[in-house]
Amino acid sequence: MTHKMRWVVFTLVAIAQFMVVLDVSITNVALPSIKTDLAFATDSTLQWVITAYALAFGGFLLLGGRAADLFGRRRTLLIGMSCFTFFSFLIGISQSSLMLIVLRALQGLSAALMSPSALSIVLTTFEEGAERNRALGFWTLVATGGASVGLLLGGALTQYLGWRWNFFINVPVGIAIASLIWRIVPVHEEEERARNLDIPGAVLVTSGLITFVYAISEAPVWGWLSSPTLLTVALALVLLAGFVFNESRAKHPLMPLGIFKLPNIAGANLIMAPMSACVLGMFFISSLYIQTIWHYSPLLTGLSFLPFPIVLGLTSSLIPRFVTTYGYKRFLIAGPAVVAFAILLLTRLPADGSYAVDLLPTLLLMPFGIGMTFMPITVAATSGVPGHEAGLASGLITTSQQMGGALGLAILSGVATSITAATMNPKAVASLVQGFDRAYFFAVAFALFALFLAITVIKQQGSVTASRVVEL
Repeated sequence: MTHKMRWVVFTLVAIAQFMVVLDVSITNVALPSIKTDLAFATDSTLQWVITAYALAFGGFLLLGGRAADLFGRRRTLLIGMSCFTFFSFLIGISQSSLMLIVLRALQGLSAALMSPSALSIVLTTFEEGAERNRALGFWTLVATGGASVGLLLGGALTQYLGWRWNFFINVPVGIAIASLIWRIVPVHEEEERARNLDIPGAVLVTSGLITFVYAISEAPVWGWLSSPTLLTVALALVLLAGFVFNESRAKHPLMPLGIFKLPNIAGANLIMAPMSACVLGMFFISSLYIQTIWHYSPLLTGLSFLPFPIVLGLTSSLIPRFVTTYGYKRFLIAGPAVVAFAILLLTRLPADGSYAVDLLPTLLLMPFGIGMTFMPITVAATSGVPGHEAGLASGLITTSQQMGGALGLAILSGVATSITAATMNPKAVASLVQGFDRAYFFAVAFALFALFLAITVIKQQGSVTASRVVEL
């Protein structure tokens, strides 16, 4: 494949990935409108509009990644895109809160087929080294910048066309990109002859992850140390332990445990989860804060996040060359530290604050830290992976990202709800502000935990040349 065609292929699959990421965040700005239109009872229930998507997405990613390896990457990507486009249309015509949440889960399942297939196409299109690092830098921009662009686009669509157009817009884009992928992206044949999907493993890991996040989501209602919460968490741990046992015994495991013998695979996935938790949680809390406390319109809310993708774009274009030259560990340390400091600035966000003084510094610093973190994580999580496990590695790192985001969203939303409800007057602005501020503290804790993991778990690399990052 020529150099030009490699980047054409990258552009097409990156747009597919952009659609997936966009639908994680595009609804954030529309949440108040959705709550009113479909009569959601509480903010805790409302967060399931995002959580249902993220849970199904993250829960089925390992299955989607393995399907890409077994049945062909392009085929799996196109099946996922077709379903994603169809469910987007159905979400746009939803008539009840339950219908919307169920369809969001089905949309997330479709995304689980798309995302690992798209990333594995990138990994097999570019060889390890400077060009792949550059491609993964742009992939980071799509994967994280898409979230902030989603806030801007969602604000404009919600204010001028209505919240339903946040989903209708996927229909023409999905049809057009799927057609181009069918014509241009080369057929990627299945990497293995044995087409045996590990269905028991898929059921165990998906149900375990969903059960755990559900427990955290309902903890503010049940009580954090109540019997229902503890029993649900225990059930989730049993299911996940059953998954690990199944993978060690299955003839064709969904997640061959041997992949973790590759340098830094486990460490990179461990870091991705808390980093995604603080990023997605920050977007959710900040969107509600700006609209409910500062009373910004949906469009103005989206515009307020505009500096984020601009800074992230600049950072993502520069970091790959430094990672190629110096390796990724130092960036995995510096990035979370910057993100933690940036979110710490929000922990004292006042009800009568100023955008330029109280929010803008975070929106300038945080994407700088994210740009230094997410691309190196992806490099660490995919370096040295053989072609027949490219889909698995892609599914693993994206699973860590989505499940970390879903868990972080559940925890931050739960903390904000619990603190607000514990006050004398839960509807008072001061009570809401206090709840949001405490949620930001938890986001800081997630970033600091990622920093700790980067220091202690990621192994120091050897010498690095200008053309290739050398793994240990």
